[in-house]
Amino acid sequence: MGFFATFLFTFLFFTFGVPIALIVAKIFGVYTIVEERTCKVYVLFGKVLGVIQEPGLYILPFKIGPSAFIINFFGKVYTLDMRLDQEYRRSEAVNSEEGAPMGIGIWYEMWISDPVAYLFKNTDPRGSLRANVSNATVRCLSNMPLAEMLETRHTMSQVVRSEVSPQSEQWGYKLGSVYIRKVHFRDGGMIRQIEEKVVNRLRQVTSAIRQAGANQVSVISSSAEREASIEFAKAAAIRPNTLGRALEEIARVPAVSAALFEILELQKLLESHAKLVLLPKNGSGLIGNLLASRAEPGFDGEPPDLPRQRR
Repeated sequence: MGFFATFLFTFLFFTFGVPIALIVAKIFGVYTIVEERTCKVYVLFGKVLGVIQEPGLYILPFKIGPSAFIINFFGKVYTLDMRLDQEYRRSEAVNSEEGAPMGIGIWYEMWISDPVAYLFKNTDPRGSLRANVSNATVRCLSNMPLAEMLETRHTMSQVVRSEVSPQSEQWGYKLGSVYIRKVHFRDGGMIRQIEEKVVNRLRQVTSAIRQAGANQVSVISSSAEREASIEFAKAAAIRPNTLGRALEEIARVPAVSAALFEILELQKLLESHAKLVLLPKNGSGLIGNLLASRAEPGFDGEPPDLPRQRR
């Protein structure tokens, strides 16, 4: 019986008694737990009693004194998130030196560096930092040359960060990295005009490249034609001499010379496609016979009638 009662008492004590005791101790400020990347600020009657930033379990009377027992009743405990945060501002309106309406997208990081200043020096540190980043962007990046605005984003990021950081640190809200992520035109008509100019410029460059290629081809063709003309002229100049030497060698043998010229004559006749009339070597008798045959009686160009055979 005694063992069962002891077991029941122990079970009820550790199941209900210990959690209730820990809750009561926490309400009366005996201890507190600080989680990772958080901070607790204890304020009593408008006075900051202590700030705990390191994570762990703390006995409050050892940290802030006997006031820990009444801090939850008459004071206030602020739990702050100390993690790194970031924000992106889209299309901040600026004007270039040429008067072009531009939009700048700026990304920046921030975190709480001084919890007390963050709580009591500014009622809205995050909103104030946002407004300061926007104002610094417009103030520092306006009236810049358009080419510089489109090319030097890293330099512009450093300018904005150096302008905002000193003021934000006074509020306990530290500015981290700042980066200009996007620079764009805000006027739709200007965007279309720029696109047309780019297209026209590309067409001009393409035409210039084609013309340069055509000119180069013409130069190469002219050079080749000139060299070919020179070689043809040289060949035409030496042709009579070469041909004369060949004919001179052929003329030394009369039979070969006669055969050659006869072949050349026949070749020219065949190439001319002219009608040829071939006559025998003694052609005077043939002409007389032809004339006499046309003079015979009864010959009018038609063949004479043949006698019919009897059946």
